[in-house]
Amino acid sequence: MLRDLDAARHADLFLVSAVSTILAIRGYLFATGYPQVGGATLHVAHMLWGGLLMVAALVMLLAFLGRRPRHLAAFVGGVGFGTFIDEVGKFVTRDHDYFYRPAVALMYGTLALVYLAWRILHRRHPSPEELLANALQEVEQAVVRDLDQDERDRALHWIARAGPGHPIAHVLEPFLRAAPLVSARSPGPISRFRRVLAMRYRRLATHPRFARAIVVFFVAQLALKLAQVIVLAARDADGIGPLPIGLWSLGVDRYTTAEWLQLGSSLLSALLVVRGVVAMRTSRAEAFRWFQRSILASIFLTQVFMFFREQWAALAMLAFNLVVLGGVNFVREQERRPEGGAASS
Repeated sequence: MLRDLDAARHADLFLVSAVSTILAIRGYLFATGYPQVGGATLHVAHMLWGGLLMVAALVMLLAFLGRRPRHLAAFVGGVGFGTFIDEVGKFVTRDHDYFYRPAVALMYGTLALVYLAWRILHRRHPSPEELLANALQEVEQAVVRDLDQDERDRALHWIARAGPGHPIAHVLEPFLRAAPLVSARSPGPISRFRRVLAMRYRRLATHPRFARAIVVFFVAQLALKLAQVIVLAARDADGIGPLPIGLWSLGVDRYTTAEWLQLGSSLLSALLVVRGVVAMRTSRAEAFRWFQRSILASIFLTQVFMFFREQWAALAMLAFNLVVLGGVNFVREQERRPEGGAASS
């Protein structure tokens, strides 16, 4: 099975659509007093609508060619999956409890596993066959007279990476070079915003205190994680009882498995931050790679247990982690570019 090299965009759209749908449904039901569709006799669960939307996404993928149907199917499938999994609490409890406390953790853990599976599938470098198959997809754009310069350059780049030995490459390259192009589309607001950010980052990255500021930021995160760990495990000097601090006021001997797992994942994330701080001395790009791993550990491990314990109160921490992850991913992308500033401090 050959992989789609543009699948990351579809994965992001699928997951964002699913999460947004869950939040929208929960917000709507709360605002309207949890109405029941179907009258006094029937109850039409909204998971059925989710299944219908997922079938619609499958029909798009099976019946149509091209990138646009896949993009639309990723959106519709994400909305359908979010609508479907929102009712997981009803189907893991004997009393069909929609408000089952761990339901949010189950939803979050499922979406996290989908994301991780997607990343694992695409970690391996593409084979020559995959590169050429993805270049062939750009031929579809040429057939419908919608091939632009960026798409052709991307296809030619894949052909060059595949190597000159494949017979298909000799056919594809001259065809793509001769194919008519549509006029370049004006960049949208997101593209313009990214360009402005890239220019400002390149300017900021040359500042002598830039690396120090990055270290201070992530060390502050480390300090917060370690403070959480200390409050978890600390007792007063006489061993009479735990420190009376907020959520962590129980004694260590009374912590549940989920709380111990949250403690361990917090320590893992902190250790990854320490590794990144050490790497900052020799390679800025390597340091950001470890910082990225620390944030991913928080998102895919710690956050699951936070949702299990605190449900929607954990959304604020998730939002913060996602913002930091987006920033780290952007910086790593700039560091990989030759014009993105020095790669080492």
